[in-house]
Amino acid sequence: MPKILITGTNSFVGSNFILHSKYKNVEAISLFENKPCEIDFIKYDTVIHLVAIVHQTKRIPEEEYFRVNKDLCLEIAINAKKAGVKQFIFLSTVKVYGQFIPGSGSWNEFSECHPDDSYGISKYEAEKALRQLEDPDFIVSVVRTPLVYGEDVRANMLSIMKFIRTSFILPFKNINNRRNFTSAENLVSFIDRIIKKKASGIFIAMDEDAISTSELVKMIAENMGKKIFLFGIPHFFVKIGLSLLPRIFDRLYGSFEMDNSETLRILDFKPPVTISEGIKKMVVAFMKNGN
Repeated sequence: MPKILITGTNSFVGSNFILHSKYKNVEAISLFENKPCEIDFIKYDTVIHLVAIVHQTKRIPEEEYFRVNKDLCLEIAINAKKAGVKQFIFLSTVKVYGQFIPGSGSWNEFSECHPDDSYGISKYEAEKALRQLEDPDFIVSVVRTPLVYGEDVRANMLSIMKFIRTSFILPFKNINNRRNFTSAENLVSFIDRIIKKKASGIFIAMDEDAISTSELVKMIAENMGKKIFLFGIPHFFVKIGLSLLPRIFDRLYGSFEMDNSETLRILDFKPPVTISEGIKKMVVAFMKNGN
């Protein structure tokens, strides 16, 4: 069994990896408390790098995204490689692709990347720099994922559940968008498979099926045991929302659909958790914890 180091203590994905992974020889380390040059990488076979600055509601300088998401990541990888670590797994994001264009088809592992914000650009720059470090003795595995959800989820999905819990009338009727999501358990299973196969390259980890915002809202409400009334809003209101609050309205009303058939082929893998099962587990934990 490989010895695995996770960079980032108490992270959502890291906590789920420790809980659900078949690999149990796992340690997590804080990069707030430890400089990369102080970490004894020689003890580990695999490093899973999770530390990143994601989208923030507060203003963060662009250079800070690059300092953490690219430069710190590269420093970790260089030190790990020098110490003899065999595999470096980098958790990236589908934001490296940029803005989804309706009718252009689903993105896949080979699609061109045109990131359009500091988060996506810094992650993509990190991907490219890491791939240049790769050689037969240092495998680099890049895992791109859409929004990850699961028990004790934070950020956007937690906000959606809180909104549904406190509201009876919601503006999400007949939204015909298609969006992919990733159960945390499925993401862990993808990473487990990448470690087992010592797989190199770019992978897209996600649930098997895409769903609409309307379907997502109904699933969450049903698992809360709550009756809700959905109504639609005029298309021109959506267009106004997209221009004034593009990040929020695009996530609720826009599409973001992926095709990871190449990932599934290379890994010879099928995600074990359906999206309905994953949503149910998440909502049950949310209601139990009273978040």
